[in-house]
Amino acid sequence: METNIKKKILITGSLGLVGSEAVDFFKEKGWEVVGIDNNGRSEFFGVEATYKDLNIDIRDEFAINSLCQNNKFDAIIHAASQPSHDYSKDYPLEDFKTNALGTLILLEATRRYCPEATFVFCSTDKVYGGNMEMFVKEGKTRLSPEDQLSFDENLSIDHSIHSPFGCSKAAADLYVQEYGYYFGMKTACFRLGCITGRRHKGAELHGFLAYLVKRIKEGKTYKIFGFKGKQVRDQIHSYDLVNAFWHFIQNPKVAAVYNMGGGWERSVSILEAIEMIEKETGKKAIIEYHEPRKGDRNWDIHDVSKFKKDYPEWNYIYYLEDIIRDLCKL
Repeated sequence: METNIKKKILITGSLGLVGSEAVDFFKEKGWEVVGIDNNGRSEFFGVEATYKDLNIDIRDEFAINSLCQNNKFDAIIHAASQPSHDYSKDYPLEDFKTNALGTLILLEATRRYCPEATFVFCSTDKVYGGNMEMFVKEGKTRLSPEDQLSFDENLSIDHSIHSPFGCSKAAADLYVQEYGYYFGMKTACFRLGCITGRRHKGAELHGFLAYLVKRIKEGKTYKIFGFKGKQVRDQIHSYDLVNAFWHFIQNPKVAAVYNMGGGWERSVSILEAIEMIEKETGKKAIIEYHEPRKGDRNWDIHDVSKFKKDYPEWNYIYYLEDIIRDLCKL
């Protein structure tokens, strides 16, 4: 039975894919929602800017401190970030200030003014860097390992290339854990793979599946970088992800770390995704092949069994076909 109808949550990056999903989700649960966003994605990726929530930058220490001091937040979902490998290599200082420093500013404001709040951080599987690389064989439409392997939380973050983005998120990830271990705060790092859904404003540098749908529907060329388009990613719908956050917030832990993605059942190669989108839209993809980008992975599927064990009542709502259908409504 719901008992949290008057609780208050802060959602950063509230105009983005995950943030906007979380805003609607928690409002439907009866929570008071405060969303902040600086429309950084319009600068990062050239997507259309939207203005709804408080225009606060997570790098603004004074503004973040004032916000947390003037509100008693019961939970915080930190979804604001600079999310692109490609952008980070050209603007590493901006990437670090947004992802690492911004997260630390928010953590410290939470510790000072809302120490009982549950802090959920949207981390990334890119903290593992090249350690997620897999020896694979080439099939007709996808690359595959010899066994059905997926990545769990025991994978090392050391001894591999990450990209500046992966480094900045790893720094933030460690701080979120440390504020749990050292200060006893209820924190969680969700190490995310490909998140998607109709809310996604896909761009070439971020959000391949939404961007692929957009290019096919518009009859424009889509660039495939390496691996013949057979590289594999698992997909999780933003609703299923936010629902996982909800379950954690109901029964939080200290310094928790969870890999989160779509798993085997929601994995798809670029070639397979193209075929599904063409079938759904009735339009033919226009493809160009390019060399692989530095740090790109050929295989990325998440083992979410740790989270399912801790929160057995959570499960997916969206299957892969549902995700494709949802995206094609864009």
